[in-house]
Amino acid sequence: MPKLDPRFVTTPLAHRALHDVTDGRPENSRAAIRAAIDHGYGIEIDLQLSRDGVAMVFHDYQLERLAEAKGAVQQRTAAELAGIRLKGGDEGIPTFAEVLALVAGRVPVLVEIKDQDGVMGPNIGPLEEAAAQDVAGYDGALAFMSFNPHSVAKMAEVAPDVPRGIVTDGYTAQDWQLLKPAVRDELRQIAEYDRVGASFISHQASDLDRPRVAELKATGAHVFCWTIRSAEQEAIARQVAENVTFEGYFAAIPPA
Repeated sequence: MPKLDPRFVTTPLAHRALHDVTDGRPENSRAAIRAAIDHGYGIEIDLQLSRDGVAMVFHDYQLERLAEAKGAVQQRTAAELAGIRLKGGDEGIPTFAEVLALVAGRVPVLVEIKDQDGVMGPNIGPLEEAAAQDVAGYDGALAFMSFNPHSVAKMAEVAPDVPRGIVTDGYTAQDWQLLKPAVRDELRQIAEYDRVGASFISHQASDLDRPRVAELKATGAHVFCWTIRSAEQEAIARQVAENVTFEGYFAAIPPA
């Protein structure tokens, strides 16, 4: 199992990079990534797949909330997506390779692979393979994670030397209406942690008191959390979590 770089524990992670559209820094944009680097933060970013099989740094499955276009990300080529302006900024949607070149190992990069199956099933692969190709030879602190354990298992196959983890949650029926109860139950128990060779979880902050989280932490798993939106929330979360994924404020960087 690849070991997680210790900077992932000591460096707060800016959620979708250090975004603030009032300052021209949309989510997952180059501007937000540059700002995170300038402030000494790690970054958490998301990957979706273009029509021509390129890993793109973008959160949603649909374009309209974040970009000046409509429709599914997967219906556009990488070149088309690069030409679509992100709302609140002056840049197009970046590729994963472009972001890695921009970061160049200066800060930790936590990469969430968005579920491409739709219901956390095994219908995945192209995005994971594209992401693995992009990180080949990358020299810096980097880790992959996904809500879908099948994606994490695929990363173990295509990028075995890169640390990996599972994004975890309380999986309420209200928040996860598309998932069958049995699937929610299995995911809630983080049952696939050992099988996929995970070294960490990033857990829903409001659910950190779950016994399974404590159990994993006691056996050596790193525990991060999402999404923290104030110093007060961070203080509470850090009673369990070793690090936070944050947005909307400037998280304190612990002294070296």
